[in-house]
Formats: sequence, C-alpha cells, structure tokens
Amino acid sequence: MKKLGVIQIIDSLNVGGAEVLAVNIANGLAEEKIDSHLCSTRNEGVLRENINSNVGYVFLGRKKVVDFKAILKLYRYIKKHDIKIVHAHSTSSLIAVCVKLLNPKIKIVWHDHYGNSEFLENRNIFPLIMFSYLFSVIISVNNDLKKWSVKNLKAKNIFFIRNFPVFNNQEKLTILGGVKGKRIVHLAGFRNQKDHLNLLKAFLLISKVHSSWTLHLIGKSYNDSYSNSINKYIQSENLVEKVFQYGVCSDIKNILRQAEIGVLSSKSEGLPISLLEYAFAKLPAVTTDVGECNLIIKDKRFIVEPLNSNKLAISLKLLINSRKEREKLALDINKIVLFSFSKQNAISQLINIYNKNC
Repeated sequence: MKKLGVIQIIDSLNVGGAEVLAVNIANGLAEEKIDSHLCSTRNEGVLRENINSNVGYVFLGRKKVVDFKAILKLYRYIKKHDIKIVHAHSTSSLIAVCVKLLNPKIKIVWHDHYGNSEFLENRNIFPLIMFSYLFSVIISVNNDLKKWSVKNLKAKNIFFIRNFPVFNNQEKLTILGGVKGKRIVHLAGFRNQKDHLNLLKAFLLISKVHSSWTLHLIGKSYNDSYSNSINKYIQSENLVEKVFQYGVCSDIKNILRQAEIGVLSSKSEGLPISLLEYAFAKLPAVTTDVGECNLIIKDKRFIVEPLNSNKLAISLKLLINSRKEREKLALDINKIVLFSFSKQNAISQLINIYNKNC
C-alpha cells in the first residue's frame, strides 16, 4: 500500500509559532511513516536546520503575491512526489489554492494560526471566504478560531488541534548575559501584538527593587517603528545594561535552561508556542490572560490582564522572591503540557483527520 503523501506549506522558516508548528508537524508525520514534505514559499531561516532528513523539502523563492514561477515549481514538486494533501499554514493558503486550480485532485488542509484572536472582528474575511470553498479541512489552533471558521467560512470539516512543543535543536549556541540565576526570558518576535513595552515597563518597576535581575529578549526585530520605540525606551530608562537582545535564535532549549523565569506580555494570542516551550522546559512563567494561555497556567497569581504593567510586575516579583513558588509553578505547568499538549496526541489526531476527510 502506497504511503500517504502530505506537504506542509509555510511562507518562511523564520522563528514564529506557525513556522515552528509546520516544521514539528512535518517531522512528526515522517516519524509515523507518512511520506512527509515541507515547502517554504518566500524565505528560508534558522528553522531550516530543524527539518529532519527524512522530510522532503522545497524552497520556492516566491517574490510577489501571485508568482507564477513559484506556483509552477510547487505544482511540479507535488506531481513528482505524488502528494495528495497540501497542508497550508496561515497566509500560504493563497498559493495552495493556486496549485489546486492546476491540480484539482489535491486536497487542501488550511491551518489557521491567527494570533489576534481577541480582535477577530477586524480580520480581513473576504479572501478566506472565497478560498474556503476549496478547503477540504480547516484546522484551528484554538476554540475561538474554530468557532469563527464555523460561523464565517464555507468548509464543511473544521477541527481544533492543540499546538505542541518540541525541542528539535539540541545545540548550545547562545550564552545569556547577566547574573546566573537571575534571568527573565521573553520569546517573541518584535510585533505590536507582543507588547514589549508593557513588559519593559513592568521590568523597570522590578529593577528598582531587584537590581541584579536581567531581561532577555529573544526574537526577530523588523527594524521598524515598533522595534525603534522599544530601543528608545530601553535607552531613555537606562536599561541598556539590564535588557539583552539576541535576535532570532534556534537553540531554544539551551536558552531556557539558562533562565529562571519565562514571560509573555501580549495584547492578543491564540495559544503561543513560546508558553508551551516554557512549560515543556520546566520554566515557571507569567503571562497575560489572552487566548488560551489559561489552559497552561492555572494559578491566577501568574496570569494577568493585558496592558497592565503594574500587575505584570507584581506577578514576576512573586516568582523572583520565592524559589519554592518557581519550582511549584514549573512542575504544575510541565505536567499540563505533557498530559494535554503532547506531540503524539496532535499527530495522531492529524493523521486521523487526513484519512477520514481527505
């Protein structure tokens, strides 16, 4: 019997929630003897190194919204490898639809990672409505997105599968600055949704009392007005020697081992991979109460309302002041992730969806 052929499509391999999950799914499917492939349409990145050798890979070098050269390259790759299922993540839905118009036999699974789930009313819905007529399956990363798809889109088969954490890269490349045992780490790209300013305001309050603690920002800077505003705040508040920036890093497991506390300060989320990674690494964490973060952190002392730097600072101070609290929280969230957000559960669900609906 021929293996099921599936290709994950993602616009880049820079570090981000959708990108990490696309790679993790491709690797996980290959481990289950699926003929697994991955396509990056626009940009490669550090996650390229995390793709297992038994996963087929193609890079399209797409230059514009509708790039016929890229579409044809993907069409030929799918035909050559006799791939039946195209699993498109986020905005890669467009190129998946274009390829289906050339090859109507393929089935499209669209994976919705939309991060601003607090603001779904602002979402550009028209293209997705049109595309959804050609989707065999929609998979959402949280229940709010699933409900939105059921209400607004035309696909018949709509599911919710939880994100899951995996540490593919075991290298030790990044060395964090600051004093060992007194580091707070924040895994998030420099985007408005992630609200770095909220975190910096909270950290400023903390540093006045706990002057030896440092903050470590891991994530891509886009060198835009948002990134510039963060840098200006760090300079104006004399935090240059206490806030470290590292850009994009691939050795997340190594980084988290060097930290004492993880934090997320977002205005909006779905279910962030970074929070799952904190829990998977047994790193106690504080997060804003957005998306489904409360599925991971049950202790209300460590999940605070967004846009409130004072409360964020109070929660972080609770962990700074008590090793016992840090150890308890770390164990609690680790148990939740191992039980409810495992790779095995997610991949099994996904294969079942492929077989029954594609």
